[in-house]
Amino acid sequence: MVNMILILFAILVLFLILRFLSKTSLLHILLKLLRSLGDWFHVYQSYRVPEFNDLFQDNELYHKVSTYLNSLPSLEDSDFTNLFTGSKSNDIVLHLDTNQTIGDTFLGARVTWTVEKSENNGSRVFVLRLRKNDKRRILRPYLQHILSVADDIDQRKKEIKLHMNVENSSGQNGRWRSVPFHHPASFDTLVMDVDLKNRVKADLEMFLKSKQYYRRLGRVWKRSYLLYGASGTGKSSFVAAMARFLSFDVYDVDLSKVSDDSDLKMLLLQTTSRSMIVVEDLDRFLMEKSRDVSLSGILNFMDGIVSCCGEERVLVFTMNSKDQVDQAVLRPGRIDVHIQFPLCDFSAFKSLANSYLGVKEHKLFPHVEEIFQGGASLSPAEIGEIMISNRSSPTRALKSVITALQTTGSNAKKVSKRLNDSESVRNSDDTGDQGNVLSRDNSVREFRKLYGLLKMGSRRKEEPLDLGSVDKEGSRHEAKSL
Repeated sequence: MVNMILILFAILVLFLILRFLSKTSLLHILLKLLRSLGDWFHVYQSYRVPEFNDLFQDNELYHKVSTYLNSLPSLEDSDFTNLFTGSKSNDIVLHLDTNQTIGDTFLGARVTWTVEKSENNGSRVFVLRLRKNDKRRILRPYLQHILSVADDIDQRKKEIKLHMNVENSSGQNGRWRSVPFHHPASFDTLVMDVDLKNRVKADLEMFLKSKQYYRRLGRVWKRSYLLYGASGTGKSSFVAAMARFLSFDVYDVDLSKVSDDSDLKMLLLQTTSRSMIVVEDLDRFLMEKSRDVSLSGILNFMDGIVSCCGEERVLVFTMNSKDQVDQAVLRPGRIDVHIQFPLCDFSAFKSLANSYLGVKEHKLFPHVEEIFQGGASLSPAEIGEIMISNRSSPTRALKSVITALQTTGSNAKKVSKRLNDSESVRNSDDTGDQGNVLSRDNSVREFRKLYGLLKMGSRRKEEPLDLGSVDKEGSRHEAKSL
């Protein structure tokens, strides 16, 4: 019985001691003492990373180490550190101070970094300290890890630029002109299938981590995408979202300003690694009879020997349709991923209504769904513009969308009937006359005429001018320019 009481008393005393230590800095002091005691039983080696070399040139490794160390969570746990504002006014950045030491772990080994001042010129020096027993196992992998993490941080922080090629009038190099790329589109703002967005993001993330894999295969480290669909379906916004996701510069190649195949090769040689190279409306260019760049030049641009002049590139080609394009352009290796951008359906319409109007449910939604099921459709850009013009009144915006959908649906049926009539004429015509072939472009063109009137709107006496409004009688009045 006495022994039991003593054991309980000992447990209580131990509990009280631990509780006391947890509320003071004594626990932290004890841990430091234990760590210092352990250091007596190990041999350590130090490595210095100076800010400048003997010729006072910048040491790139120093800046990589600085970027890496300033991102470590252990920096916040150190005894003291410097606080600065970042590139944005609301950013707070932590920086190491002179004589400050922070710890890090890699592959189970513990290392420390200390900031010192050079005795020669007063510049700063990073001192890496690690156990000699761990040196052969972790030193080189650890330094490679630092470089990789620092590169990723720099890539995320850098300002994305849009590069555009100019006319080759002087015959000189350096034909890319750049501007800051501030497109607001991101994968979060894109109105498209969520599963498709996640698959594209996963594909891009895997590509970024596949350097050694591509080298082992003996392939150029690049990935190519084909985005195809009608105008206004979101291809350009998708390109911008990819660029922001990767933090890659964008090189927008205008093939109409390229003089010949050699000129196209030179443009490719002047692009950088870790970039997106974009060629828009490739199908229209290939359909042109008089063009300066040949099909062979395009194919070599996509996967020829010159394409290996840089690494970690993403090539993006956009088309309205790939039906009439030579299959040599679309084969695997030249195009790795095909992504179709369809016209708006009811699911996409609801996402647009939520984004543009803040409306998740509405009494007009069943009517809109019925019209979509009847085969009517518009591009997301066309529906989005109607919603923007009528954003002050969601009900009016939805009614305007319904009117536009009904108009295109009616016109599409007329076009279909006229196509069938035209086909009958061609089949019965012995002279082989091709007749007047129509396409859906006619219905879209007729809708846009109506849409231009819808944007003008009308003005009720008690309401302010709103682009896109239509009065009850259906009459339309020309709106003044704002």
